[in-house]
Amino acid sequence: MSRFLWRPRFQNTVFSLGVCLMLLSLLLFPDQSVTAAKDGVQLCLNVIVPSLFPFFVLSTLCVELGLIRALGSLTGPLMAPLFRVGGACAGAFLLGIVGGYPVGARTAIALYESGQCSRDEAERLMSFCNNSGPAFILGVVGAGIFSSSAAGLWLYGAHVAASILVGLLFRFYGKGTVTVSEFSPAHSADISVSELFIRAVKDAFSSAMNICAFVIFFTVVIRLLFLTGIITRLASILVLLLGNLGLHQDMAESLLSGAIEMTSGVWSLRDMAASLGNRLCMAAFILGWAGLSVHCQVLSFIGKSGLSTRTYFFGKLLHGILSAVLVFLLSRRLGWNHSVSAILAGQVTTIAHLSFGRALTISLGAALGLWILLSLLSIPAAIKSAFLRRKNHV
Repeated sequence: MSRFLWRPRFQNTVFSLGVCLMLLSLLLFPDQSVTAAKDGVQLCLNVIVPSLFPFFVLSTLCVELGLIRALGSLTGPLMAPLFRVGGACAGAFLLGIVGGYPVGARTAIALYESGQCSRDEAERLMSFCNNSGPAFILGVVGAGIFSSSAAGLWLYGAHVAASILVGLLFRFYGKGTVTVSEFSPAHSADISVSELFIRAVKDAFSSAMNICAFVIFFTVVIRLLFLTGIITRLASILVLLLGNLGLHQDMAESLLSGAIEMTSGVWSLRDMAASLGNRLCMAAFILGWAGLSVHCQVLSFIGKSGLSTRTYFFGKLLHGILSAVLVFLLSRRLGWNHSVSAILAGQVTTIAHLSFGRALTISLGAALGLWILLSLLSIPAAIKSAFLRRKNHV
């Protein structure tokens, strides 16, 4: 069955049917489609571009300047036995849990294309390095949706813990030896740092626009799926299959929305008539799975690299399941079975309408802090490398 689903002919057929349905829906609901597209553009301008652009520039500079390679020389003894990847891969994981989707995946692909990790290492890394960032989980999901900063902390902790568990499980995937990292610039000596910075900014802008295109597209798709009643019908089928487990119509619709577009899915949990524990479990799964919108963004970066997408998709599905299980165990331990009150309800409007300037300031501050941290961590590796070169010359 899985081989049949991955056949190009089946995928092309499904894609063609989807395009036809999309065109028909656009003809039936033109005004609503335009409104949804405007909402997607607003989301991109206020949140996506200012929050991701600095981290895209940072990830390129870290890879090209050799900072991740320097970090790898320090983290190699930890990454190799735990995840069976080279130390340089620690940079992709760190950028992923701080920068959010899809910074980790983009960095992992850059490491592979620059020869700093093998194909098997890159595919193992892709299974667990692409994560949601703390700004989104703590701010938008925790304070904005659940009106609880504590809920955001528990969700983020479970999200990172589940990512680590996925990495531990995928250490058994593939063959080959672990790449040993040594401090040396990844870029050519003929390219100046200023030229490298300009190229990093251009690449970051192109990547940000690529992501915005998918965000706008899937925002329209979600709206059309609700208008045509497709989400409602699919949710009814899901309730028939899983109703005995306590799944009701609203929960099923939120899960389906989140499976397609993460932000829409978690935001629909805000006014749901369900216990806090159940809503947190659903949010944990949606955040771990990330949604088709994020997956399309990652696939656009994979491009012609030749990396397998199966390990990535399976890793994200496993990430969502493990995140939900961890939050469920926490809910049983802490007794999250009551409905949450709007303690911080005033924050919802503030976070949802976050200005471009404020979002950019927060993102730039986080990126600068991470840059300083990576630079400081690379100093011991640089000193060690210089000492070894001097010793070899002698």
